[in-house]
Amino acid sequence: MVKVYGELRALDGVSMQVASGECVALVGESGSGKTTLLRSFNRMVEPDQGEIFLDGDSARSMDPVRIRRRTGYVQQAGGLLPHWTVLRNVQLVPRLLGMDDARERALDALERVGLPPERFGDRWPRQLSGGQGQRVAIARAIAARPRVILLDEPFGALDAITRTELRSAFGELRRELGMTTVLVTHDLHEAVELADRVAVLRDGRIQEMASPERLVEAPESPYVARLLSLAGLGKGGAEG
Repeated sequence: MVKVYGELRALDGVSMQVASGECVALVGESGSGKTTLLRSFNRMVEPDQGEIFLDGDSARSMDPVRIRRRTGYVQQAGGLLPHWTVLRNVQLVPRLLGMDDARERALDALERVGLPPERFGDRWPRQLSGGQGQRVAIARAIAARPRVILLDEPFGALDAITRTELRSAFGELRRELGMTTVLVTHDLHEAVELADRVAVLRDGRIQEMASPERLVEAPESPYVARLLSLAGLGKGGAEG
């Protein structure tokens, strides 16, 4: 897959597969193409060359709005609607999909992310801490029980303690619900903790893609070895 912005090749021949129920983390330095690749999966970005396939069907043949409503999406800043209560925010996608039990789904989603709806349902986004706001964003993303969830640096703006607690909770939730997950993060520790496989991007290309164990123990790319070393993981190495 290729995506070009002017003279910048944001994606330069990227090819990858994500299995059902798998979590793949996209890591790399700023400008490596992580977010562009993530947003290609729900057609927020249209590739200039190449195809995205969802369950064997070309995404180009599908209504992009329907793809987005069927795909959970969590941004770094949450993206909650400030003039809606927490409960109404979480009901958004089920209501857009015409689900009769939208309220019940939202209540269940809030419980699953550790926010009792009787305490938090009537609050406004401005009344939430950063961690609580991201929990609501995750609840909104899972309320319609999508098969796929995309996360773009969902824990990056949180303090260290909150970030650790929330990513641990999300890891348990993902495994419980069996969601196929693509996670963008700059934090290699986060990728190693949450992902079944890690894809390291550089200049729009995948340098290496492997399980966290294999990546840490035996990186094939000197560049990947250097990133791991800088993060205090693996044996390190010289940049290629």
